[in-house]
Amino acid sequence: MRCKFLFLLLLILSVVSCKVPEDVVYFQNSENLEQITSTNSFTPVFKVDDIVSILVSASDMAAARPFNLIGGGSSIGAATGENRTANSGGGEPTYLIDEEGNIDFPVLGSLKIAGLTRVEVKEMIKEKLKIYINDPIVSVRLQNFKITVLGEVTNPGAYTIPNERVTIIEALGLAGDMTIKGKRKNVMVIRENEGVNTYHKLDLTSKSIFESPVYYLAQNDVLYVEPNDARIRTSKTNNNTLSIILSVLGVALTAVAFIIR
Repeated sequence: MRCKFLFLLLLILSVVSCKVPEDVVYFQNSENLEQITSTNSFTPVFKVDDIVSILVSASDMAAARPFNLIGGGSSIGAATGENRTANSGGGEPTYLIDEEGNIDFPVLGSLKIAGLTRVEVKEMIKEKLKIYINDPIVSVRLQNFKITVLGEVTNPGAYTIPNERVTIIEALGLAGDMTIKGKRKNVMVIRENEGVNTYHKLDLTSKSIFESPVYYLAQNDVLYVEPNDARIRTSKTNNNTLSIILSVLGVALTAVAFIIR
């Protein structure tokens, strides 16, 4: 009887040990030297409430100066998308895209840039500047490319991305990777576009992750790692234990108060 019990126990343990890697290891079924061609093509576009820096320069800097409202240290009409100086000591002028998708640009007036890429905005402004400046040079940069990583990761929080391009893998790396209690087969990306949230569920144990339309994250994306069942049970147990302790302490304090009286 004891031998049968030990055999059954070993069988269960072997099944469990074989099951665990399937839930933990990334990019399974990838063969040695296998080449995966990604069809993803992601170029961020500007959205309402984005902060964009635009710097105009030329060989004749005096001609370019009116198009760079730098200095003064004040933020003019931030809520309406008008010019905002980068800081009180100078720097690239920044603009907040208003609810209509516009910015108020010096001399040129209102420009609609929401829905355009960085290159498209650059070319549009260069074309408009040609009647004022010979061979204008325009630098455009998104200043608030931010993503948020939540759930079962080592360091959850919001992260600012300096290069306007980040993958899911890089985002997890910034957050210190998933904890062992995160569900690698049920990672969610929440993306907002024109007031509508879309939810994408991903399986990071599969190499097909590289083909996902959300493999490259967009600004303000939220990456959420769901806790596994063991983590949820632990949380419930801890909460129940705390409730019991508090209840016992409450009863004890009540009894002490009654005895003192």
